[in-house]
Amino acid sequence: MNFEFSEEQLFIRDQARNFLSQECKLSVVRSVLDSDTSFDRKLWQKVVGLSWTAMAIPESYGGLGLGYLELCVIAEELGRSLAPIPFSSSVYLATEALKSWGNEEQKQNYLPKLAAGELIGTLALSEGLGAPTVAAQVHDGALSGTKLPVPDGDVANFAVVSALGDTGAVGLYLVDLEGTGVERETLSSMDPSRSQARVIFDGAPAQLLGGGVSSADELAQLLDRAAVLLAFEQIGGCQSAMDMGIAYTRERYAFGRPVASFQAIKHKFADMYVALELARSNAYYGACALSSDAPDLPLAAATARVSATDAYYMISKENIQAHGGMGFTWEFDCHLHYRRAQLLSGLIGTQIQWKEHLATRLLKAA
Repeated sequence: MNFEFSEEQLFIRDQARNFLSQECKLSVVRSVLDSDTSFDRKLWQKVVGLSWTAMAIPESYGGLGLGYLELCVIAEELGRSLAPIPFSSSVYLATEALKSWGNEEQKQNYLPKLAAGELIGTLALSEGLGAPTVAAQVHDGALSGTKLPVPDGDVANFAVVSALGDTGAVGLYLVDLEGTGVERETLSSMDPSRSQARVIFDGAPAQLLGGGVSSADELAQLLDRAAVLLAFEQIGGCQSAMDMGIAYTRERYAFGRPVASFQAIKHKFADMYVALELARSNAYYGACALSSDAPDLPLAAATARVSATDAYYMISKENIQAHGGMGFTWEFDCHLHYRRAQLLSGLIGTQIQWKEHLATRLLKAA
């Protein structure tokens, strides 16, 4: 079986890398951190102009009609550049939910606008870390409750929200975040270049997504797909953080020798490389299962998610250590990857939850 991307997909990756290397330097990420803005709007418009938001949307709804593999290579480059834009929330979560479970009217209303970048969407799933159940409720088409943290919830135009319906069953609902009955508050987070929000619903109009089939199955499938795509963002970040550390230790001298020549530093980078390649191979396994809608996608997604999260945390941390005392200062860029690693680790569930998913799916497979 061929686990390599095709020439066309590699071409898309190279073009994305060239574009982001010019338009999304780390100074762009810092400009968001240093300001009150939640994302870089100019970069977002340029990304929309390249039709990345339309990549996996069918042509009948204004998209390019490409597949998940093309989206994977874009995700890796966005992770490599630490792009401060709401791409994952809108594309991996909101767009995928509408593509898969929206009815025809909902698809016609939302997908062309998502493809054109006219709308930004997100997923409002959690009532808060450690919340045991879904507390938000929809009664007679009105949603009440609180969701936090909602990724990019302060800038999104609409959200797909999990809530209890009139029958007591959990369903997914479309809610206009700019409409009545919605209050939003930007939260302090580890990585302000990818904002998080508290969203309070007080009688907000809510529309059931699609036909209201089992939301447990919907959410599991949606999060599995997002896990694979986020794993590619994480391995892109891993590669960039490791390259940053290697470049610095080659240029930095101690006792008349490059720091990179010392055995202790070589061991650090050897461990980083092993973690990255393990995460990469698992991400490729997840991409293969995702693109072919294989029955083992749940297992592949959990494996990719767990290994990529562990690798990004370790490599971003060791990158700081490789820079020595300077690595802890604001002037150096090491903390940017550490921040992003922490944010991505909890974006669609904690690492503990995904390890539980992995164990459960391994036992089921056995």
